[in-house]
Amino acid sequence: MMPSLEDQERIFVNKFVYRLEPISRGDIVVFRYPRDPSKSYIKRVIGVAGDRIRIDGGQVYVNGEALDEDYVPPAYADSRSYPETVVPPHCYLVLGDHRSMSNDSRDFGPVNQSYIYGKAVFGYWPMDKLGRVR
Repeated sequence: MMPSLEDQERIFVNKFVYRLEPISRGDIVVFRYPRDPSKSYIKRVIGVAGDRIRIDGGQVYVNGEALDEDYVPPAYADSRSYPETVVPPHCYLVLGDHRSMSNDSRDFGPVNQSYIYGKAVFGYWPMDKLGRVR
């Protein structure tokens, strides 16, 4: 997921946090890719079960309210639309921060909770990327 994370960057993934707290909108989650569970993906949670999500010309709406996405730099935004959908029970709608190049729920649909196995919390390599993943 870019621009927060780059290819070959190393991160700590908390695999226990979701045993103690629910997955929340804004979390950066690590999950098995729904179309090939042998691969892992990392994306940001945009919608939780029951949320109505739509994207109009790149602007994301959650339950009718425009989502403020300061983590998506203008250079990485796109103008793609996505029809309104209700996130099914036990599922999450996830998007990459590099919207113009992201393979995410707009392509493969909501991610079942059983595929999510951790939360990205801390980058440690390269050293200039040391710190909390936001």
